[in-house]
Amino acid sequence: MKNWKQIAVCVVVAAAAFGGWSWYNAERTETQSTASVAPSAGQNSGARNAPLVVVKPAQKQVVNDKLSAIGTGVALNTVAVTPYTSGTIRQFLVGAGTVVKKDQVIAELDAENEQIAVEKAQVLLKDAEITQQRMATLRASNTATQVQVVAADLALATAKLAVKDAQLALSRRSVTAPIAGIVGILPVDAGNYVTSSTTIATIDDRSKLLIDIWVPERFAPQLRIGQAVTAMPTALPGKSFQGQVSAVDNMIDPASRTLRVRAEITNPSDVLRAGMSFTISILFPGDQYLAVDPLSIQWDGDGSYVWRITKDGKVERVAARIIQRNANAVLVDGALTEGDTIVTEGVQNVREGGSVTIKGAGNTASPKEPATAQANSKQAG
Repeated sequence: MKNWKQIAVCVVVAAAAFGGWSWYNAERTETQSTASVAPSAGQNSGARNAPLVVVKPAQKQVVNDKLSAIGTGVALNTVAVTPYTSGTIRQFLVGAGTVVKKDQVIAELDAENEQIAVEKAQVLLKDAEITQQRMATLRASNTATQVQVVAADLALATAKLAVKDAQLALSRRSVTAPIAGIVGILPVDAGNYVTSSTTIATIDDRSKLLIDIWVPERFAPQLRIGQAVTAMPTALPGKSFQGQVSAVDNMIDPASRTLRVRAEITNPSDVLRAGMSFTISILFPGDQYLAVDPLSIQWDGDGSYVWRITKDGKVERVAARIIQRNANAVLVDGALTEGDTIVTEGVQNVREGGSVTIKGAGNTASPKEPATAQANSKQAG
């Protein structure tokens, strides 16, 4: 009896063990089956959520070859005023900074001797007129000869010229401005004795400034009179003035291999002064290249490249050699055409041959991917 009980207990234990093993194996099989379906659904979900990107079309632009050179500005006209003759300055009629017109009197010299000379010439002229009239009367009565009449006419003409000469000498005791402009600091004072070689004032016409620059010879064939220039004064950071090329030298300096060019800029507000230093910029239009957004440029060991979206909605990598960087675009050389759709934002998430979602387009760049994902999801269900 004892042996029979032991056998029965063993059978019950074995049956319980077999039932537990069967239950465990069934759970494991179900878990593996569920796990095998989940990745498929996850993959379809990933296909449905293509990376979001911002795109911009490639456009053609002209590469600019920019010339920059430093020069010193001079006034459009500058005159050092000197008197015609020696004398003492009686008075100045202008001061430093005075705006004067052409032929305006700016100073007067002592003129007593010249005034006396004018009065004397006028007396002699009056005497010559009286003599000429008397000779004409006598000639009418044959009292005077023709020779006497001619001599009287000649004396009258000479007296008139003497008056003009005296008046000219008197007028030159007043020093006038030869050009319109602005008077500089006066180097002499009233009461000083000056000669015809003494500079008593300088006058600048700075309505325009002239700036000479030296240009490398490679730019010589492209320079033309009237070509636009931009001048940036060192003393006024951030400000620029427009002008043009006013003169080009006729030969290149063989020592420096440079060409002398003169630029002319306007000074409407009179803020510029002669002697200021300027940076002159001249743009020369060059070849056309495709321009892309600066954010679209990527780099790796092979150089720079961009991501382009093809007609079938795939992303492909295109090598793009940088030609010139501008403020809002980068000019590149590569296997691109005008109008190509270039990825500008979200470039870190795209892959070669993959699909993307274009911001603002409302769907993925490859519309077939979502349909495939939905079909797989139904089969898994």
